[in-house]
Amino acid sequence: MGKGYTVLRAGEQEFQPPSWRGPEDPRRILEIPLHAEMQHSRAHIWRYPPGVKGRRHLHQQQEEVFVVLEGTLTMLLGEERERVELPPQSVVVLSPGTPIHLMNESDADVVAFIYGAPPVAGDGVILEG
Repeated sequence: MGKGYTVLRAGEQEFQPPSWRGPEDPRRILEIPLHAEMQHSRAHIWRYPPGVKGRRHLHQQQEEVFVVLEGTLTMLLGEERERVELPPQSVVVLSPGTPIHLMNESDADVVAFIYGAPPVAGDGVILEG
């Protein structure tokens, strides 16, 4: 067991391509569980360059919280794909099984903190379009 806490200072961390997608993915991620002592949840900081879209997906077991740190994030939420524009300091709470699509339709980078629990891996389902 470690010391019980981890400090990640701004500017001391390097965003990387998502490990499960490869270097050609234009999005960048700071995979916090790789650095922190998280056992009951997981968190990442994502950087989306202008014009970049993620994949429409859902998590079967995990609830998530999205906090926009920089830029304006566009999300398509639920089966109806409700379009939501989220400026900095906006928060979205997502229940398990809710479809989501994240994208940056602006001319500036978007940075978002995404927190989920439980820390399950492999429960994501990629959806059409």
